[in-house]
Amino acid sequence: MYIALTSLHWVYLLFIILIIGVMVLRRDTTLVCIIGIFLLGLIATSSLTTALTGVFSSLIYAITQLLGTILVISIIVSLSHIMTHTGINEVMISPFTKFIKTPNLAFWIIGLLMMVVSFFFWPSPAIALLGVVLLPVALRVGLPALGAAIAMNLFGHGIALSGDYVIQGAPKLTADAAGIPVDQVIQASIPLVIIMGLVTTVTAFIFLKRDMKKGVLTVKSSDLQHFDEQINQRKTPLSKGLKLFYAILIPILLILDVVGMIVFHLQGGDATALIGGTIIFILMAISLTAYKNKGLEKITDYLIEGFQFGFKVFGPVIPIAAFFYMGDAGFIDVFGKTLPAHSQGIVNDLGNALAHVVPINNEVATATLTVVGVITGLDGSGFSGISLAGSIAHLFSAALGQGIATLTALGQIAAIWVGGGTIIPWALIPAAAICNVDAFELARRNLIPVIFGLIVTTIFAMFLV
Repeated sequence: MYIALTSLHWVYLLFIILIIGVMVLRRDTTLVCIIGIFLLGLIATSSLTTALTGVFSSLIYAITQLLGTILVISIIVSLSHIMTHTGINEVMISPFTKFIKTPNLAFWIIGLLMMVVSFFFWPSPAIALLGVVLLPVALRVGLPALGAAIAMNLFGHGIALSGDYVIQGAPKLTADAAGIPVDQVIQASIPLVIIMGLVTTVTAFIFLKRDMKKGVLTVKSSDLQHFDEQINQRKTPLSKGLKLFYAILIPILLILDVVGMIVFHLQGGDATALIGGTIIFILMAISLTAYKNKGLEKITDYLIEGFQFGFKVFGPVIPIAAFFYMGDAGFIDVFGKTLPAHSQGIVNDLGNALAHVVPINNEVATATLTVVGVITGLDGSGFSGISLAGSIAHLFSAALGQGIATLTALGQIAAIWVGGGTIIPWALIPAAAICNVDAFELARRNLIPVIFGLIVTTIFAMFLV
């Protein structure tokens, strides 16, 4: 049902535009989002105190919605730290190093391993787990450090993070903002992630081979020396037998989790809880085995490290997610039933109005979602703005009458590829630091493949909407 837009709708729309503008300027959106929530509450309730309490309540609502994702990522980071410190990661990855015989094999094996591990551990911890083991091997067979960084970056922060099929942090945010179930976003993203991944990685590989052939990129002796020194400095508190035991046990348990998700149809919060519970027990077992008497304290220490990482990543996300939750069901939870009569939610109302005013088609909608995704990624987070992509997908799908899942997935993919860590230099620091390369050079190398991938993926999405 189409209803006349009120001042509430126009304020919400104005703040969407302001948020996009702030992101273009690469500034933080927290202030704009909080003021937006306050004004929405003030207009809807005509009460200053309700508007003020609504700001705080909206943040609580957002944290409640995201808490499972924040916790599981924190716990995964804790596990990745203890695996690195105890040397389990080296034993786990070492069998794959035997297959790395040439620069070409090094690029693809490192990339594919990075993708698989990133599905379970997230890319930044995965780089730490893999980098110290695989990079020296890659350098010795002739793959430059920058080439290894490109592979880890595109497969991890690109393919794995943009789909995020195991932890489901990204689809959770976009699905909530779009007002649809997580599994719809995941299913719609699969063909788009495949197309984007193939185009970007193949393009980047072609450019890499060209520059290696010209002698522009080579392996330096200083690179090998740097990683050899790192290996010699590492001390591990576990015996070889125990490291091998955990190196076999951890993948088996995580694979069983995935099987359990499929067999018992676990998705969203249930799937996250299964992964989280398994990882907590693995973490505790390793800590007690490795640190003996100090194991109890070490469990807490590693959990604290993980929580610091989790809340650092999601700290900027919470205010903007809170604002976009107000465009849908979150508004009633925070401010009560104060929307205009017959309203279907602020975003739905705006979408219906848009359908009556502007002729929207598949091409305009998909191109807009890609641009919005790119803009939201400019802050170098990738996650802070994907709620905006979900909200605008909701808006356009209401105007089109179809395609909400595909549009949501497209916006998510564009935002993650740009801001999650492939072409924004300050988002590339983890990969650049592990590989001992310049973050700006890595970003420059990724730029053309990612842009080409986004164009092809957007055209492909036009036929799916």
